[in-house]
Amino acid sequence: MIRAAQTLPSSDPRLAETSRTLTLPRDQRHRRRILLTTDQGLEFLLDLPEATYLADGTGLLLEDGSVVRVVAAAEPLLEITAPDARRLTRIAWHIGNRHTPCEVGENALHIQPDHVLAEMVRGLGGAARAVSRPFEPEGGAYGGHGSLEHGHHHGGHPHAPQNHGHSHD
Repeated sequence: MIRAAQTLPSSDPRLAETSRTLTLPRDQRHRRRILLTTDQGLEFLLDLPEATYLADGTGLLLEDGSVVRVVAAAEPLLEITAPDARRLTRIAWHIGNRHTPCEVGENALHIQPDHVLAEMVRGLGGAARAVSRPFEPEGGAYGGHGSLEHGHHHGGHPHAPQNHGHSHD
């Protein structure tokens, strides 16, 4: 079986030349060792020295010199917008205060579907609508990719807003 033991940055010119892709949702892109199959049907063993987050556009170098490009799969998400930057910033603060993985865009935030957070957004004057798109949340101040590598969990129901002694206004 062919192995991939090295990642390549998205800027590597070999990625422009490959037609092999591996499409995965966010929760399946933190990997070290696993049998995978490209979108074109090639099976290979991902065998990295340590668990690595495979961001959209990352390359996987196969031992025969060929390359597979990682593609972020479209996923169900909530797209959050607000009528002005101040309200969107306020909403972003509240989402962050709940340790929710969030992708920050030019005029919108994207989070995984959560009816409690959608209601909170509406209560803060924003809008939340269902969309399907790739998800690349912020890595956080400590370099992780959302909550996948962070390992920080407060317990309780995953949809319940948490009170960590922070102001919620």
